[in-house]
Amino acid sequence: MQKIALIPITSAGGPTAQTLQQQLQAVPLCRDAVAAHWHDHDAFIFIGAMGICVRTIAPLIEDKHTDPAVICIDSTAQHVISVLSGHVGGANELAQHVASILGATPIITTQSDNTGLWALDTLAQRFHWTCAAAGDLNSYIIPFVNQEPTALLLDIRDEGTDYLERTLPSPVTLVKSINDITSDRFRLALIVSPYIYPTLTSPATASPSSPSTLAFGSFPAEIPTLQFIPPTLTLGIGLSHQASRVEGILADIRQHMEAHHLSPLAIRHYATIDVKADEPVVKHLQAERKEVLFFTAEQLNEQAVPTPSETVAKHVGTPSVSEAAALLASNHGKLLIPKQKGEAKDYTLAVAIDRHYLREAHIEIVGAGPGDPDLISVRGRRMLERADLILYAGSLVPKELTLCHKPGAVVRSSAPMSLEEQCALMKEHYDQGHFIVRLHTGDPCIFGAIQEQMAFFDRHKMSYHITPGISSFLAAAAELRSQFTIPERTQTIILTRGEGRTPMPEKEQLHLLARSQSTMCIFLSASLVDDVQAQLLQEYPEDTPVAACYHLTWPDQRIYRGKLKDLAKIVHDNHLTLTTMLVVGEAIDNRQGLSELYNKNFTHLFRKGE
Repeated sequence: MQKIALIPITSAGGPTAQTLQQQLQAVPLCRDAVAAHWHDHDAFIFIGAMGICVRTIAPLIEDKHTDPAVICIDSTAQHVISVLSGHVGGANELAQHVASILGATPIITTQSDNTGLWALDTLAQRFHWTCAAAGDLNSYIIPFVNQEPTALLLDIRDEGTDYLERTLPSPVTLVKSINDITSDRFRLALIVSPYIYPTLTSPATASPSSPSTLAFGSFPAEIPTLQFIPPTLTLGIGLSHQASRVEGILADIRQHMEAHHLSPLAIRHYATIDVKADEPVVKHLQAERKEVLFFTAEQLNEQAVPTPSETVAKHVGTPSVSEAAALLASNHGKLLIPKQKGEAKDYTLAVAIDRHYLREAHIEIVGAGPGDPDLISVRGRRMLERADLILYAGSLVPKELTLCHKPGAVVRSSAPMSLEEQCALMKEHYDQGHFIVRLHTGDPCIFGAIQEQMAFFDRHKMSYHITPGISSFLAAAAELRSQFTIPERTQTIILTRGEGRTPMPEKEQLHLLARSQSTMCIFLSASLVDDVQAQLLQEYPEDTPVAACYHLTWPDQRIYRGKLKDLAKIVHDNHLTLTTMLVVGEAIDNRQGLSELYNKNFTHLFRKGE
């Protein structure tokens, strides 16, 4: 947490100071004490005239990399001004945060912020990368701020590269290869990669106290190139008993990595077998605050590796340590350096990149939500914006959800396609290394028809993941303005469907589920409503509230309320179709139940001030 000092210059700033002291846990400080505490705080917030703020801090300013952030708020709390250390010190971000607390206007004068450009000097800190720059960072910032044509090369995928792609400013072009960065097209190059390109000079190894900006050559020679090195690699290491050549082994590791064009600065963590926890090399790494992960022989033995060893198996009970440990610690990633033996034969190493960082073909199964494009998750929207292929369930998902696609993306409806055709299309794009979004209605886990697709992906060893979505039953509760669980009345929600072409398991017949008289949300059953009503009436009273919800959150949404005895008539009279959610239960429109949150007998739920 930031240590923030508050300096109210006059009594008029008292109410503002009181609010910020509470919200930011800031410490009040008198103006005369600022110099003595200049390096004791991460930020200073002046409340009063800008001139007094400037005169107070002017003698104290040294360097933007060490000076604290300073912001100034006028005494009426209408404007919050970023004064000092806007990017590196975080004054710009703090000004925006404070402005949101006060309902004020943030004043940011940094050019990159006002032109939609990235703050190159804070990217490394923000995304936990290492910045490798030849010379002063300003030599890269100036052409970037002047909007010179800039190439962006991304060799991995993480939170930071997702941000760069999502916020790509107009002067920046995303390129696929270092060979695309030519002097006739670009005046600056930005690279996010764990790789050392052949013409780049290897960076010096950083110690924990070293600055994050290191000496690094440029590529090509005539183009200034700023590289960010993300911690994406796992180094697996096997050690001989009491291998005492600590510095020599660590130097050998650096040489092996650089020979394979990998930066040692990209190592996220080390991994080995647990019986080596007391080896000198391991102890040295831990003393240097490097993360070391340990695996048992049984765990390592289960990991398939390209170069197993009978000798290793004889000594530690598993045919591989370095390769198996690297793969396990990288979430079964990709080996970039297979097992290498040290010159003194006292250790082996292997390097793998975590599979989550691989910039390779991938399928993301995304829950589209109930229909309103605004109700897809933020992550789901980002997946759509990134996709090379969007295959959406056209009969259930509005096309408007796909309109955020990037230029050149292929967007197809799966409605007229067979399962075989859908899988063939996704595999065609997958084999080209594309990022694919399979867009399903609601949340894919609820009647989402993804089981067969996942079986296909598993069979072909295709990378995939699921982004959850808002289900239509949640939209039904929202649109009905009803709480589907009410203490002492109903505490269970049943999600099910009527029995049509798809048989229901014997134990899940509607009349059996209805015995609990819980809130029941019935999917895909408007065409079966007569049977649905008959089964429900076996257990629910005939005057139980019901709702038939058609096209929830779509522009043509319609909702009909009534009693269970009239459910079939409601559906037939209004010609409701397959995309109708049927809801039954006394929770609909119920305002009589007592919620525990507001029950005086549950005061332990509250904390002071809530």
